[in-house]
Amino acid sequence: MDVTELLSYKPDKNTKRHLEGEDEEEEAAPRRVMARTAPAPSDEPTPDEILRLVDEEPQVEPLDENLLKRLILQLEKRTLRNQEMRTKYADAPERFLDSELELHESIQALHAVATGPELYPRLVGLGAVSSLLALLAHENTDIAIAVIDLLQELTDVETDTDEGERGADRLAAALLEREAVAVLVHTMERLDETVTEEAAGVHSALAIVENVTEVRPSACLPAAQQGLMAWLLRRLQRKAPFDANKLYASEMLSVLVQSHEENRTLLGELDGIDVLLQQLAYYKQHDPSSSEEQECMENMFDALCSVLLLPENKDRFLRGEGLQLMNLMLREKKLSRNGALKVLNYATSGPSGADNCNKFVEILGLRTLFPLFMHTPRKHKRKGLSVEEHEEHVVSILCALLRHCRGQLRQRIVAKFTENDCEKVDRLMELHFKYLDKVYSTDAALESERGLEDDELYVRRLEGGLFTLQLVDFIVLEACAAGAAQVKQRVMQMLNIRNASVKTIRNIMREYAGNLGDTDDSEERQAEQQRILQLVDKF
Repeated sequence: MDVTELLSYKPDKNTKRHLEGEDEEEEAAPRRVMARTAPAPSDEPTPDEILRLVDEEPQVEPLDENLLKRLILQLEKRTLRNQEMRTKYADAPERFLDSELELHESIQALHAVATGPELYPRLVGLGAVSSLLALLAHENTDIAIAVIDLLQELTDVETDTDEGERGADRLAAALLEREAVAVLVHTMERLDETVTEEAAGVHSALAIVENVTEVRPSACLPAAQQGLMAWLLRRLQRKAPFDANKLYASEMLSVLVQSHEENRTLLGELDGIDVLLQQLAYYKQHDPSSSEEQECMENMFDALCSVLLLPENKDRFLRGEGLQLMNLMLREKKLSRNGALKVLNYATSGPSGADNCNKFVEILGLRTLFPLFMHTPRKHKRKGLSVEEHEEHVVSILCALLRHCRGQLRQRIVAKFTENDCEKVDRLMELHFKYLDKVYSTDAALESERGLEDDELYVRRLEGGLFTLQLVDFIVLEACAAGAAQVKQRVMQMLNIRNASVKTIRNIMREYAGNLGDTDDSEERQAEQQRILQLVDKF
């Protein structure tokens, strides 16, 4: 090899010995380079590709009567097949599993009907409601829960449009005709609420009842009679941690007794008052741990107030020592105090509350009531009664006690107004002037509203403070008539300090007597009117 060849010699790079793994790296390098140099593919499909994708995309069949018929027919066929397979292979669940899955799919397919409430009349006409209610008794609770979820969605429709309202009403009527509430109650009884899915099924079942009663409020009556009332009371009694279903049960119970006297009677006959008192007793010394639990407590108080509108339930409340429980709650500075005050007002109101009034004084309830009369508690974190609501309940109870208590019990009430230099009389007159100003403001505001009828005008004035003012002035008359002479002297003194006239109280009470109508007994009403007018004349 000459010098020239030596100088021009270059070693072959490919003969270099490779390290392990270098082969893959060098093979990948050209690819990386190609990837960097090659033009990036466009993410946007071409027009031809768009047309091809549209053609290939399955078209969703619009919901109409024909599709609805096919869905219902499919449901019935698969229901029948599942029954046959279960009967034939009762000891081999794997043999009827496929038919059960198909049945579940048919139920899920009917959820599409919820988007077209105008088809509900046709849905009812095809017998779908009966088929679905029959499936609630299916041995597999998953199937029953699937039907509950479907009915919950079907009944939860917007009623803003005429079609939606008619469809919802037709479906609700069909469910009531077939006693759907009784079927739902039976289904809820066999669901295990310790299982999350089955607890959700109970919640959805209650939602169905609520949806139906919203469309048809009169449905509350048959719903309670078909076992719902008894189930709700049992559910409240269940010893288990507080959950959403207990809250829902308390809400539904309150709704059932709110506007139907028959349901109030039924709750009393089912010992529901004792159940409510037992559940509320926990809150005597404990506040609810959450806002949901507080709502549940308030629902039970509201239900108790509703049932106390019946005289026979006031007797049950008295025998169940409800007064003692409410009195203990009032002494505690817990959230239950507001509900207890409201319940006590209902328990002592009207002629049927006379026994409760006397019993309340006997159990030293005055020691609890008058501190609340003297000092209105603050609202606890924006929860509970407002100042006006609290004062209205307290003076309502005092009025009932003065109206119904007799003998020594009445003297104990009247004597309270002379204690501590007539401080309670001062408080009474303070409330009188407070609500008198409210009434003047309400009257001034109503002057600008013309065309109001007398009854409507009077109701508006009652809401504007006149009702509480009438109660306060009634107590003033009673205390002055039955109390010591110093009570009336202090009242006159307070009126003179404010340059007020006795005529104001007289006029308010004459108006009160003229509009007295809280009892259906005309003779009793006339006797009460005469009694008030006599107090006015004595004043």
